[in-house]
Amino acid sequence: MSSGLVWFRRDLRITDNPAWAAATANHDAVLPLFVIDPRLWEATMPHRRAQLAGNLQALDQRIVRLGGRLKVLTGDPSEIVPEQSTGHQTVYWNDDVSPFARRRDERVKESMRTEVETYYGSLVHAPGRIVTNEGAPYRVFTPFWRNWAAKAWEPWPEAGSAAIVDDPGDGVPKPEREPYLTPGEDGARERLHGFDVEAYESNRDRPDRRGTSMLSVDLKFGTIGPRTVIRLLDGPTAAPYIRQLAWRDFYAHLLAAFPDMTTANLRSEYDGIAWRNDPDEYEAWTQGQTGYPLIDAGMRQLTETGWMHNRVRMVTASFLVKDLLIDWRWGERHFRKLLLDADPAQNSGNWQWVAGTGSDAAPYFRVFNPITQSRKFDPDGNYLRRFVPELASLPNHLIHAPWEAGGTQLAEYGIALGKTYPAPLVDHAVAREEVIAAYKAARTRSDPQADPQRRHE
Repeated sequence: MSSGLVWFRRDLRITDNPAWAAATANHDAVLPLFVIDPRLWEATMPHRRAQLAGNLQALDQRIVRLGGRLKVLTGDPSEIVPEQSTGHQTVYWNDDVSPFARRRDERVKESMRTEVETYYGSLVHAPGRIVTNEGAPYRVFTPFWRNWAAKAWEPWPEAGSAAIVDDPGDGVPKPEREPYLTPGEDGARERLHGFDVEAYESNRDRPDRRGTSMLSVDLKFGTIGPRTVIRLLDGPTAAPYIRQLAWRDFYAHLLAAFPDMTTANLRSEYDGIAWRNDPDEYEAWTQGQTGYPLIDAGMRQLTETGWMHNRVRMVTASFLVKDLLIDWRWGERHFRKLLLDADPAQNSGNWQWVAGTGSDAAPYFRVFNPITQSRKFDPDGNYLRRFVPELASLPNHLIHAPWEAGGTQLAEYGIALGKTYPAPLVDHAVAREEVIAAYKAARTRSDPQADPQRRHE
């Protein structure tokens, strides 16, 4: 009787999972395995541990329906996976582009003699399939998107009927709290079916509305696959949303090609930026105490829930980099630590986009105005009132920039800047000029002939 081992990682689902499908089709029996690495488990914030534990429990329940159990063991995967592979003909897993995962996987391969078969079950197209005519990775999104959308999907195996080993191992650890989102494949399907894709384009930038799918958490943990999402949403109205899935592949392909993307500017002309990196201002930003209501609402939402609306992510990131002149890597690390959907490729790609240092990034002189953004995308202040309750009594025309009212007027609403709510850390208009000058200086030092106002792509 032949047997295979499936090592689950960021693919906590049975449906549309190529590694699982191949194993169950190629063998008589399959052992499903998840290894909790104590280094990662202990370093992870409680809300993400809870979501992971919930997803593991849901996966185990799926496997129980098939007559087996998810075997959960705790320890170093480079030791446990080779140990568990003994007696199996093949070990299957879905690949990951993060440098940490790639180093870990190489150690696993080096430590065992069992055949390994891998897939890219977390992406629509595997890295290396969407390349320029010269065979290089795309560094600009639009031509990548055109090629990505036109490219036929590489076929994945169909699941078979192998018997599933009934061994729970150590079992799933009990987290300190309930998961923020309904876990597992069922939770992901609920979010997908409850998502109004037709209203996505008009609502996606509104943090006061449920205009996004929140499927980024499911895609991060692999409780749903991106191909499944596309199949179920396909149609003209889904195009703007599917484009976001292409961005997801784009950043993953970039990280596969440039493994130092999480720590190094993709545009070396910005290596010489004279960051201020004020630790007190950084701390105020992380705590949601900047004096800019939209920034503070977003950062508090992140701390409380492990989630932040995408538009607010862009504005809070821009504020750190462009208003406070703090290195984007500081913010990237903070987001990666707290976000439920933390993903090295997406996180570093988006931070470099905002900072203007990445591939196909926003031009450095684009600086989000946190007041304008707040008034435009949260016009009634509902998002602000939820996460910055000390400002809840303010009328709509004052809540976005309370310092514009006089002290006497604010006192009527029980607010005193610097006491009940912080005064602004910086003057946005002044900060904007300072950051543009800093970027210009860095570009000039890198290339004295460079046109500082040209968008370099």
